[in-house]
Amino acid sequence: MSLFDIVLLFSAGFLSSVVNAIAGGGTFLTFGAMTLAGVPPIMANATSSVTQFPGYVTSALAYRTEIREAGREAWILAGLSLVGSLGGALILVSMSNPSFRSLVPWLLLAATLIFAAGPYLRPKKLHAEQPISRLGLVGQFLTSIYGGFFGAGMGIMMLAVLGIAKGGDYHKLNALKNFVAVIIALIAIVVFSTGGVVAWLPAIIMIPAGALGGYAGVWAARRVPQTVIRAIVVGVGLLLTWYYFSS
Repeated sequence: MSLFDIVLLFSAGFLSSVVNAIAGGGTFLTFGAMTLAGVPPIMANATSSVTQFPGYVTSALAYRTEIREAGREAWILAGLSLVGSLGGALILVSMSNPSFRSLVPWLLLAATLIFAAGPYLRPKKLHAEQPISRLGLVGQFLTSIYGGFFGAGMGIMMLAVLGIAKGGDYHKLNALKNFVAVIIALIAIVVFSTGGVVAWLPAIIMIPAGALGGYAGVWAARRVPQTVIRAIVVGVGLLLTWYYFSS
């Protein structure tokens, strides 16, 4: 691995955590950087799950009171998401790189559009909190399959499902989202690790960079408008989509 690749991966790990702290979408940066460094698509996707995991954990810990208050419902969502993400991750490791490579531009395009539409997918006025509906449980299950398989845009999809199917305080919904994201990422990491599709050297470079970026993200979140960061992430997503469609 060249010095350029190391700098590229470290920068992507750092910036992905900064972006996640402000608007989300850090997976675009880690996946893109590993692709440029020559990591095969399946390994780049799997390794992104590993590098994003610490951020999910710290976010969930910050919401531990809200998660505890959610009680049984949080564990129902976690159980559904465990099964769904397991299925998604197993589908990924069963594919060949050429097969997954043919899906990548479509997945990136869909994730970019979901990310760009994020502010519009979030309900403007949340209705009174209620037990999550059966349709909401189905929506979360499908989202967790997607999260185990690819993951970019997963958080926005979960917030949209929870906001429509459950309602209530936004921070309580975000707490559930972060808790479930930990489960999805953990299952994906176990499957990808045992399946031998994690590029550990890039992961080792990006994980500490991501930890530093998480601290910097708190500072940036108070000073950089979300619209600016969102535009940058959408731009990166469109560039990656164009690259995979044209190559």
